[in-house]
Amino acid sequence: MKSQILKTGDELLYYNDSIVLLFKGKRKVLSTSGYNGGYSEDLQAVYNHDLSLNKTQQCNLTAENYNEYMQNMSLIIGLNPEKVSAMGTTAQMRNAAVVSMDYEQLNVTAVVTGGVETNAGRAGDFAKYFLTEKKQTLSGTINIILIINADMSKGAITRALVTCTEAKTAALQELMVGSKYSKGLATGTGTDQTIIVANPDSSLYFGSAGKHQKIGELIGKTVITAVKEAISKQSNRTYETEHNLMRRLNRFGISEKTVFNKYKELNSQNSADESLFNENLLKITSLPDIFTYGILYIHLVDEYLWKLISFEETKQTALELINSLARKLELNTEFEVSKNIEDMKEIEYLLALAVKYNTGKTKIGNSLL
Repeated sequence: MKSQILKTGDELLYYNDSIVLLFKGKRKVLSTSGYNGGYSEDLQAVYNHDLSLNKTQQCNLTAENYNEYMQNMSLIIGLNPEKVSAMGTTAQMRNAAVVSMDYEQLNVTAVVTGGVETNAGRAGDFAKYFLTEKKQTLSGTINIILIINADMSKGAITRALVTCTEAKTAALQELMVGSKYSKGLATGTGTDQTIIVANPDSSLYFGSAGKHQKIGELIGKTVITAVKEAISKQSNRTYETEHNLMRRLNRFGISEKTVFNKYKELNSQNSADESLFNENLLKITSLPDIFTYGILYIHLVDEYLWKLISFEETKQTALELINSLARKLELNTEFEVSKNIEDMKEIEYLLALAVKYNTGKTKIGNSLL
């Protein structure tokens, strides 16, 4: 086990399946956890725990319910179950990101774990549950412990939670993480939790923590950086991996498999090698012009879904983009756009055609394969 002393004097303890923040003195805590959550000034520690026991992406509760499990885990760690608040996740603690930033005497530290591959969602997406389940089985959670070495009013620590949440969403937006439940961009996951910790013994005091204050700026920067780093470690989502047209199309229901199925329809007389198909599809979608025109098409559809442009405006520009793509791929086909433009079927058809007519070529136009 390793440990780290923060500028608050609090100790960060790293276990295999838990990261514990052990308070040096009295702390103001705001926690969204179902286990001793809410506002408190009498806690001795907070922690983040891997419910999968470092093994899988599924929760592995060894008790009747979440609270009972966390009580048992607190005892195992050596903490008073009544004096801690804890968050559960299926992200591994070894993938945690710890980011600390300063402005004059102010320090803000974010300790984040996060996964988005199975549970990313957008606020307002269709929800499956009405009442809380006894055992939570969804995986993919962004958990944040935010430590501030200053005293804060109750209103300020609550505002810090809002700023922190906005920063988390900004990080997901900058990585273009899609919802698993709609065609929208994710704003978080369905099981995210956050704990804010302030130091009432500090001479530094804040009555607000919004975006106009330096404390708000530091909260935003630390959380954005830490969330991106944690997601990179846990889910392999980086600027490099997101430079992938198929990954961008996934939230619209377009995948290598759906394009391959369309390709088989176009090649009904011939057998299709799926591994060779995927290799050629990757080559084509990795071409700079194809990727950039493709993401322009996606953003155009987003603007339409957000009701910022009309269907006629969307259709006109979509036609220009998809037929420009066709020309770049040397396809002698004039494309039309359906009324259900958000289904992206035109792009699916175009990519299938591109693989069919360009397999075996060494270049498309001026672009080497």
